[in-house]
Amino acid sequence: MKKDSDKDQDLLMIMDTTLRDGEQTSGVSFSDTEKLGMARILLEDVQVDRIEVASARVSEGEFRGAAKILAWAASRGFLDRVEILGFVDGEVSLNWIRDAGGRVINLLCKGSYRHVTQQLRKTPEQHLTDIRGVIARAREMGIRVNIYLEDWSNGMRSSREYVHQMISGLKDEGVSRIMLPDTLGILDPDETYLYCREMLESYPGVAFDFHAHNDYDLAVGNVFQALKAGIRCVHTTVNGLGERAGNVPLASVIATATDHLKLRTHVREQMLNRVSRVVESFSGVRIPANKPLIGEFVFTQCSGIHADGDNKNNLYYNELLPERFGRIRKYALGKTSGKANIRKNLEELGIDLDPESLKKVTDRIIELGDQKENVSMEDLPYIVADVLSSQSIEERITIRNYSIAHAKGLKPMASVSISIDGAEYEESSSGDGQYDAFMRALRKIYGKLGKPFPALVDYVVTIPPGGATDALVETVITWQNGKEFKTRGLDPDQTTAAIKATIKMLNIIENNLINKK
Repeated sequence: MKKDSDKDQDLLMIMDTTLRDGEQTSGVSFSDTEKLGMARILLEDVQVDRIEVASARVSEGEFRGAAKILAWAASRGFLDRVEILGFVDGEVSLNWIRDAGGRVINLLCKGSYRHVTQQLRKTPEQHLTDIRGVIARAREMGIRVNIYLEDWSNGMRSSREYVHQMISGLKDEGVSRIMLPDTLGILDPDETYLYCREMLESYPGVAFDFHAHNDYDLAVGNVFQALKAGIRCVHTTVNGLGERAGNVPLASVIATATDHLKLRTHVREQMLNRVSRVVESFSGVRIPANKPLIGEFVFTQCSGIHADGDNKNNLYYNELLPERFGRIRKYALGKTSGKANIRKNLEELGIDLDPESLKKVTDRIIELGDQKENVSMEDLPYIVADVLSSQSIEERITIRNYSIAHAKGLKPMASVSISIDGAEYEESSSGDGQYDAFMRALRKIYGKLGKPFPALVDYVVTIPPGGATDALVETVITWQNGKEFKTRGLDPDQTTAAIKATIKMLNIIENNLINKK
């Protein structure tokens, strides 16, 4: 066994196990096509050093998926970088891997005394003999062997002598790497550093990997300390997929190692967002919006003061520039937005507003932000159009109150109270829909007043691109009153948006603005 070269002590190697350990996430099962697609992205685009793609003997589906990846890898010269978990079972796992086209087995051995004596019901010596038998047969078959010391972290806590017995007994058997898993995610950063340092100092000729789980939300911290101790290969999964609380996330490891420890990797950072989205789609496990580096909001400034600071020499920037990870910086629009946030978004859209219009748009966004959490950039053109089209209209007619009720089996009911030049009027009506009920009540008021009421010619509802369920709704209504004209309303609620468009129409008529258009 040869340890990682001294000249590469600033080079961090990544073994990604999304397709094996990541698939052990509850409810996650990848198809053959999905596995192949992810393998291609990980090796060709992201350029991780190694991938673990399957567990031997699990199922026919697992075999087919592994075989497809291995056939592709062979055609691309990646075969030695594709690994399969196997078991100490004589030749069974080895035959499975050989038949699938594999060349590397990650042999699952016991890393704690309790596991070997209570699960296998064997002595350490018997277990070592069994392992050596598999290694010898693998050598004959041309299969390279890495060793997993399962439950190594508990082994270091409770049976240190056993761990040393295992490594001492295997280090000269021709294995490539010995892998140190925190199988149950029990370690803290201090323990991780001490245990990894002990391994490196006790066995200077051995190449070690560290494999972290996230049960205490310490996986990134533990990897950080393992790297400080001198470990130069760690196992990751995309988006932190994995059993229970998952494994250490690939993106977090890359950023932490690069920025805080000044280590190099072969990973193309700009591809991390792409692979994260692909895995999110295939796994069905949503990425939390605030997940570091890959979450929806992590490069979004919400506070207006932050956007202002960015305008003034990038005062709120750090080393985590979004472009590194295939992202862009965004400026959220909502009730905490200032003009700087809004100006940033308008610049992205190529819209230039005068100071007065910008203030009106800002006020409108703050108003909308009180109704929904955030206003997206995609909402912005609708808001601008709504505000600007309303500037010239004097509000002689306003809605004082309205109530719309809809019960199963009954027609919707609407009660409407409006003010016309300070005088209040109120009516109620049923309708075929909520908006129809509102319109019938409104027509009653206008009928009693002898005021003309235009005909509705067309009604179009539009939401901004993206399909978010909390998106603003733009309702554009075409009216006919001697001349055809349109009004728009904007609101998170479709019916409310239509009502706003209707009130704009009434004010246009009241101000005798139709003929001026």
